[in-house]
Amino acid sequence: MIIETTTLKDVLLITPRVFGDARGFFMETWNQQKFRDNGLDLEFVQDNHSRSARGILRGMHYQTENTQGKLVRVSAGSVFDVAVDLRRSSETFGQWYGVTLDAKTHKMLWVPPGFAHGFYVTSDYADFQYKCSNFYDPTSEVCLSFDDPTVAIDWPTTLGGEPQLSEKDQAGLAWGEIPLFD
Repeated sequence: MIIETTTLKDVLLITPRVFGDARGFFMETWNQQKFRDNGLDLEFVQDNHSRSARGILRGMHYQTENTQGKLVRVSAGSVFDVAVDLRRSSETFGQWYGVTLDAKTHKMLWVPPGFAHGFYVTSDYADFQYKCSNFYDPTSEVCLSFDDPTVAIDWPTTLGGEPQLSEKDQAGLAWGEIPLFD
């Protein structure tokens, strides 16, 4: 696998080895020993899979308690995936990183605890899968507004007009209202 740093401290872009021929392909999406050998000693407790249509935006979510790291990937379609650094002590505090994840390149993104995370579907539909380092805790979940002007994420929404949001995401908080990490 190839592990690349991103513009955000501790957020990593991972390209797995893919073996393919005329019949299809094979790849390992998770191998604890190989990740550990590459400096990522991760433990996961929950796997999630969502399917969303073009123009759906999910995020920007995080938990203040039972914080989650997420290893995210797309198994069908494509998304624009975003992480925002919420750690005051980080040199990339308040900055965002976005990357296209799709079923063609098989790239994955490691989003550690201390980041808000979300994605926007750029294909007809996308199957989004992720491994979590802690269990979902709805009592400590926070949603940063996807269009907060302080963070100023450059979403590729021109592909499908205004994004479609859940009620929770429509009620996202402004940067000055969200709890942050030390």
